[in-house]
Amino acid sequence: MLKKKMGVSLILVLLAVSVLSGCGSGDKNTITFWTPLTGDDGAYMDQLVKDYNATNPEYKVKHVITSDMYTKISTVLNSGKGVPDLAIIHADRVPGFVKQGVLEPMTGVMQAQPELKEENYLPQAWNTGNIDGTQYTVPLDIHSNAMYYNKDLLKKYNVESFLDDDVVTIDEMLSLQGKLDEGDYVVNDALLGWVVLAQIQNLGGDIQQDGKPAVNTEVMKQAFQEIKKIADAGLMTPFGEDGYLMFQSGNVMFSTDGTWSSTAHATVENLNFGVTNIYSANADKFTNRASSHLFAMLKNDKRTDEKEAGIGQFLEFIRQNSMEWAKAGQIVASKQVIENPEYNNYIQSFFTASDKQIESLYIYTYEYYPYVAEAVDTYAADIVRGNVDIDETLQTMQKFVEDKIAEGSKAAE
Repeated sequence: MLKKKMGVSLILVLLAVSVLSGCGSGDKNTITFWTPLTGDDGAYMDQLVKDYNATNPEYKVKHVITSDMYTKISTVLNSGKGVPDLAIIHADRVPGFVKQGVLEPMTGVMQAQPELKEENYLPQAWNTGNIDGTQYTVPLDIHSNAMYYNKDLLKKYNVESFLDDDVVTIDEMLSLQGKLDEGDYVVNDALLGWVVLAQIQNLGGDIQQDGKPAVNTEVMKQAFQEIKKIADAGLMTPFGEDGYLMFQSGNVMFSTDGTWSSTAHATVENLNFGVTNIYSANADKFTNRASSHLFAMLKNDKRTDEKEAGIGQFLEFIRQNSMEWAKAGQIVASKQVIENPEYNNYIQSFFTASDKQIESLYIYTYEYYPYVAEAVDTYAADIVRGNVDIDETLQTMQKFVEDKIAEGSKAAE
């Protein structure tokens, strides 16, 4: 009996070794592809990868979704082990990653696939990956702040004209003060930080000056004050309430969430909705704060030239065949896809319907943007609701960003 057990154990050990060996040899012909796509968009990327692998390429792609991808990236880069062949990163990560020297330029990939070039992509998406003339990324999409509207509520309150010029102004919203039924609201506070950052552009400002963060500024104060007018008038969904769900329940006229939310809104029975630009303080200027998912190669000495060529083949496939990605509610970056009449079936095609709309998609590329965005997101709701003093809080936000930058500098030493 003892010999029999030892025999079984030995077989199991040999099987385990065999499986691990198989994984190792398989990796030579597999492109390991990391993404942070933990929502429904992960399933759409899975399908794209499946479609590509069905073409029987020499290097197949293995899609790995990780919720804490940036933490894991830091870990594998420090150890030099387990670095993925390809990853999707957000636009605001590019400047910092390039400064740290952890991104491999796309030069070789682009030489192998000549259609992976600037003129074949939306300009903002392409340009976010270009640092000092070197292209470090190839774009997948632009994902943007968007303002959905309830068609039935617009009709109920006879304000369908708000949409005539595709710019809903804060003054137009304020015109509804005292005119709404109890329980109805003009707008929610979904992605409020993104809305604030859009107003910065609408007001002609920026979040940096000469490379230094500019948070405690008059233009930031004005942006908050303009939005605060809506809350002060009782037209914004109550503080602490889920304004996103209130929109889906039919009690909110406008919801300032994301292009990707269209898939969720579409599943709500009897929600008769459309999409337009984020509201603005200025009828002549509108901005939709955006970001981009970008394909990038992290520094990896084990990545062969042959595998890099395989990555190029995958990215060219995506460029031609990413209509599937439109199903995730994303603004596809490939012009070949968005110029296809089929793309008009997707609600986010609104944002690429004209040059003016494309220009409205604003991606911040300031090196320390993530810190500024974190500060805005942390304090925006309290400022807009009047829970804190705006001048004191802007000072706190400025220090918050400066401290983060200082911490990052010390860590890099």
